[in-house]
This record gives sequence, C-alpha cells and structure tokens, in this order.
Amino acid sequence: MLLQEFNDAPATEAADAVRPCVDIDSWVDGVVNGRPYAGIAELLDRADSLARAWTPVEVEKALADHPRIGERHAGSGASAQMSGSEQAGVDPRDTDIQRRLAAGNAAYEERFDRIYLVRAAGRSAEEILALLDERLGNDPETEIAVTSGQLREIALLRLEGLLS
Repeated sequence: MLLQEFNDAPATEAADAVRPCVDIDSWVDGVVNGRPYAGIAELLDRADSLARAWTPVEVEKALADHPRIGERHAGSGASAQMSGSEQAGVDPRDTDIQRRLAAGNAAYEERFDRIYLVRAAGRSAEEILALLDERLGNDPETEIAVTSGQLREIALLRLEGLLS
C-alpha cells in the first residue's frame, strides 16, 4: 500500500492495514487518526511517539501475535508473512541453533512468564542468542521496557515496509 492510499483509505481499512505491524488498539487508532501524513518520516515519527506510550499490559497482549524465536507463526495472514521474513536469519534446519533457541526460550519463559521477543530482522541466530542470554539477567521491570522497545522496533520496521 502506498502512503497516499493509506491516507485516503476509510478508517477501518487503514486500521486493518496497519494492525499486523502491532496489535495494540491505541497505537493503531493513533496512527490512523493522525492521517493524512505528508511523508513516511512524519508517519514513522507519529508511530514511534505513540509506541513510547505503550503500557506493560498492552505489550503483553501484543506478544500473543508473535511466535517464539525459531518457530513459525501459526497464522497465515500479513503478520505471519512479516514474521517469517523477519526470522530469515534463523535457519530451521540448523539443529544446534534450534536446540539452543528452545532452551533459551524455555529459560526466558520460566523467568518472565512470556515469550522472548527481539527484533530479529537483520540479526543472525548467534546475535539473537547473545541478546537472549544478556536479557535473562534483567530484572522484570527492565525486561518489560526492553521488550516494549523491541516491539516498537518491529512495529516501525513493519509499518515502513508496508507503506513505502
């Protein structure tokens, strides 16, 4: 979708277009209600500002639409397609990486009671694993802030890809 098409679309259509970027109602509504945008930079600035206001509850809810690192999205829509391309650096046939990711995911979920979320786009499996090990040392308050930041990065990359 081009930016002008997004600007001109009915609100429900525009919301449906951006929701796969991140399923947080306040963000989707804010991005849609900010139209029209003069350019992608203005749109991304608004989206970034809105994302910085996410609550821990909103972040937790949005994680339901993300697969574990190393696993494939269970759905078949736009969010699943985006997720698949973002995790391209994780080879599903590399059994050592898959074993290490499974162990790391389990340790993370045991510690924080949610999935480990990281912006995987542009990162290798080794980088993702190193970040996972590092983040296991965070306290819960720090980690929800880091998770929110990673979710924001994912949302902005998806939005930019969708509308540019």
